[in-house]
Amino acid sequence: MIQPHGGKLVDRVLSGKKRDEALARAARLPRLAIDSELVSDVENIATGVYSPLEGFLGEADFHGVLTGMRLRNDIPWTVPIVLDTDRETAARLKTGEDVLLAGEDGRPVALLHLEEKYAYDKGETADKVFGTRDPAHPGVAKVLGMKDILLAGPVDLIDVTPTPFDRYKLTPKETRVLFEAKGWRTVVGFQTRNTPHLGHEYVQKAALTFTDGLFINPVIGRKKKGDFKDEVILASYEEAIRHYYLKERTVMAILQMEMRYAGPREAIHHAILRKNFGCTHIIIGRDHAGVGSYYPPFAAQDIFEAFPDLGIAPMFFRSFSYCKKCGSVVNEKICPHPPADQIQFSGTKIRDLLVKGEYPPAELMRPEVAAVIMRFKDPFNE
Repeated sequence: MIQPHGGKLVDRVLSGKKRDEALARAARLPRLAIDSELVSDVENIATGVYSPLEGFLGEADFHGVLTGMRLRNDIPWTVPIVLDTDRETAARLKTGEDVLLAGEDGRPVALLHLEEKYAYDKGETADKVFGTRDPAHPGVAKVLGMKDILLAGPVDLIDVTPTPFDRYKLTPKETRVLFEAKGWRTVVGFQTRNTPHLGHEYVQKAALTFTDGLFINPVIGRKKKGDFKDEVILASYEEAIRHYYLKERTVMAILQMEMRYAGPREAIHHAILRKNFGCTHIIIGRDHAGVGSYYPPFAAQDIFEAFPDLGIAPMFFRSFSYCKKCGSVVNEKICPHPPADQIQFSGTKIRDLLVKGEYPPAELMRPEVAAVIMRFKDPFNE
């Protein structure tokens, strides 16, 4: 089994007596309310999805990630995982003491062992992570809207937050046990925020040809306007897997996390997280984790050259289409026919057809999958 990122799978989930003690102390601790995205980050830290992180980044690690895409111990890390608060709240909190992190409903979520409080430059942060300061970029807009002070320190999770999608949840500890039980020595991960079309199925099965198992890992959480809703993604994948995938070779579980749309940096981030789940390979396609025209089409593939020590192998797919003459999905290495014979896999085109109540052609999307999507009155985020 592949080693977790940094060599050790983090586990900071409290149980038994330690959890009871944390709950007993909760009422006496200063309280900080966090939104659902930060709750997901806390859970991902505590369950090892974000290994080797044990908490929110301190100032040295934060600047190391921004400027060199590495933690201060030189382990690759490309997206800052931080906890923001306002100056007034930060002034009330004391380093060296614990803070109760609570959900927006007031429910205790975790303890933060506060080690640092520091200011940061939002414009610089956006520029380094996203390569732009344009507030039209959804990731930049999120950073510019953050509060002024970052809090750092290890976290201990008191309780996992229930979601409508709990039956799809697996922790890295659980996926590693599952992959081993299946006898999978090599596993390819597939990151997605979309419903499956035939192009996705093609790259997944092409990658599976060279590995023992396929791990389909949809991102569930905040996404931009126009992306498919979480429940639509999961229902459509369930239908595709039911009809067109070998059950003994396929596992689907969710990654509860917001999309940041950081392009190449987020491609590395996605690879690290799948490595922690136990994947030996990850599929990286055209414009992975991109948005608009902020990144060159293959920037998310080129960046892997800077990380020879990443520990998970990328599998690159540059382009694919449906060839009417070949009668199948093809790529530029195997099809001799001109563009006039090709049907390109356009997410925008598929969305436009679905919005109009029209089924995408069978060359682009399985009819069973399209039928599932069409059952939803409003399949897209507003």
